[in-house]
Amino acid sequence: MVRITAHAVRAWMCIPLALALSLGFGAGGQGAVRQPQAAWPSPPPPRPGAARSAAAASGLVTYVLMGEDGARIARAITPAAQCPAIRIDGAEAPMSVRDPAGTMPLRPTRSDPALSKPSVFSALTCEAAIPILAKHASIDGRPLPLPPRRITRIVVIGDTGCRLKAADKAYQACNAPKDYPFAQIAESAARWKPDLVVHVGDYLYRENPCPADMTGCAGSPWGYGEESWRADFFDPAQPLLAAAAWAAARGNHESCARAGQGWWRYMDPRPLVAGRDCNDAANDDVGDYSDPYGVPLGGGAQLILFDSSNTPAKPLATDDPAFAHYRDTYQKIQALTVNAAHNILVDHHPILAFAAGLSKTGDVKLAPGNGGLQSAFGSINLQLFPANVDFLLSGHIHVWEALSFQEPYPAQIVAGFSGTQEDIVPLPARPPADATPAPGAVVEAMSSWVDGFGFMTLTREGPDHWLAQVRRINGAVVNACQIHGTHLRCARGQVHTH
Repeated sequence: MVRITAHAVRAWMCIPLALALSLGFGAGGQGAVRQPQAAWPSPPPPRPGAARSAAAASGLVTYVLMGEDGARIARAITPAAQCPAIRIDGAEAPMSVRDPAGTMPLRPTRSDPALSKPSVFSALTCEAAIPILAKHASIDGRPLPLPPRRITRIVVIGDTGCRLKAADKAYQACNAPKDYPFAQIAESAARWKPDLVVHVGDYLYRENPCPADMTGCAGSPWGYGEESWRADFFDPAQPLLAAAAWAAARGNHESCARAGQGWWRYMDPRPLVAGRDCNDAANDDVGDYSDPYGVPLGGGAQLILFDSSNTPAKPLATDDPAFAHYRDTYQKIQALTVNAAHNILVDHHPILAFAAGLSKTGDVKLAPGNGGLQSAFGSINLQLFPANVDFLLSGHIHVWEALSFQEPYPAQIVAGFSGTQEDIVPLPARPPADATPAPGAVVEAMSSWVDGFGFMTLTREGPDHWLAQVRRINGAVVNACQIHGTHLRCARGQVHTH
């Protein structure tokens, strides 16, 4: 960690927004950051504990996941005894059972056994592949959102659950929309009409029971079963699930020792394989890892999603089984990059970002990017990434953050600010000269928003050119960044929440 003084952090190194927006930003001064747009009218906040839509209240949940090579996978969660039918371009077809209802025996978790319980899944999870040329699909009369062949509008969210964690004595007020605004964020993001939603991981945070004396989370479901998945994700996300298909990355909260059972049941787009369901801890070496895959965006670009759920913060020993797993991940990412000229990597743990914390004396310390992935990837490529990776999308740190580097490193964006309890230690407008998130990575530009909830939108303006807009809960733009290839520039070095 690199120490900087709190006084230096407060000396915000930014210029007025109106002036910044009039300047050119981007690699070599290309382009200009656009004036932030006005917000849409804010929706009325949901009543505490009542974020459920009529669709969620019925028990049926429908959504579309993007899978390998652009596969479109329809999912349905239903309390009925059998799967519903899917209608594709007017023809009805059966859906297959992905995972039946049932109660999973209590397995070892990250929590104290006294604060753990078996995971109960009372509904069927069903699925069906939607042909790539299909134009319309629906389940039980509900239209399914099918992405266009060329994707130009993307919503990015991450770390969306409501934190209830006894080990940290962290109990977020899940019943108060101002303290847990994911439902409002999902409504605002849906009104932006995206082609695709990218979630950078960590869906379920309600791990332990709410204490009896805390009204803010009173009555909340907890544990890793269906009830918690509905409360933390499916109910508040309903408007956004109905608006667009999803590319879903796996977070550390979805590792086998946490909510991995629900991850494999609900969110991974590939077929469920016996032993890779996180039900038996003896199989965690299988269940905690999966292969990366590509999602084409059209026009020579693609997302590559990879599973970093089990990586530690510190470098891995070469004899650690995880080291071999993540070396294999790198090699498969490299093989996938040949399918597109421009690649965007999506995972949960930032490899090229800073996290801020306070020392015992109150000084701000900057921690580097994820050491586990750096050690494994760096053992193959000292530059950590294949040459045609433009930028990285991650979460895990509960802030919005963007960094651009001197060659040959890609830009890094962190979007872990969409619902869970926020990190509050401020990041500097510029890091100290000797600070780096990874060996050899020289920061040329940095921007952040700390202690603010929201989402990010990406609008494609060229083969390797994107406009990133950072938005508040209601959709108001608070920062804008131009991304040209591996470089980015933002209008503001820091966004002030208050």
